[in-house]
Amino acid sequence: MKKGILITFEGPEGSGKSTQSRMLYNFLKQKGYKVSHVREPGYTKLGEAIREILLSSKNINISQRAEAFLYVAARTELTFEKIMPALKNKKIVICDRFADATIVYQGYGLGLDKNILHKLNDFATYGITPDITYVLDVMPSLGLMRSKRTKGFRDRIEKRPLSFHRKVRNGYLDLARKNSRRIKVFSVKKHDKRNMQELIRKTTLGFIKNVA
Repeated sequence: MKKGILITFEGPEGSGKSTQSRMLYNFLKQKGYKVSHVREPGYTKLGEAIREILLSSKNINISQRAEAFLYVAARTELTFEKIMPALKNKKIVICDRFADATIVYQGYGLGLDKNILHKLNDFATYGITPDITYVLDVMPSLGLMRSKRTKGFRDRIEKRPLSFHRKVRNGYLDLARKNSRRIKVFSVKKHDKRNMQELIRKTTLGFIKNVA
């Protein structure tokens, strides 16, 4: 590897991104690549503490702007502690959610100023952007049902109205249209788990071949 590569997975609740990102991590590791797997928010002491606050199903009042700042704070620490050192060591970093999530959830979903959120993201990530992003697309009603079936409960974000989750899905699709070279969309409806992973692996190996 001539350089490190950052691969991110995005998508609405219940899209299966965590499963697919972990499967890709295991595949690349078996192939002999130096690879790291992280998630947002989390994977640092600060990030895990923030995750507990943000996703708690308890009745915790968090304003929209405070929510955005908390996600950005967790992202800053993850980038500084985990992602930047890994990329410097020419590793492939697979991240379950990254900067796009803030644009979609707090921008499209909650209506916060996207230009400000882009600036916050740029500051938080030290200007690092993903090399390739996989958006797993799922209808909100199906995704929420899948997520609850897997976890047995709904977290604070999942409890929001269906209208919010529709805005999130539309936000991801809009970002994909605007960033078609970086963002690849895979439909949960069209592809089963194994087939989707095969497509993701093929796309990833093709990208690695071009930049390695």
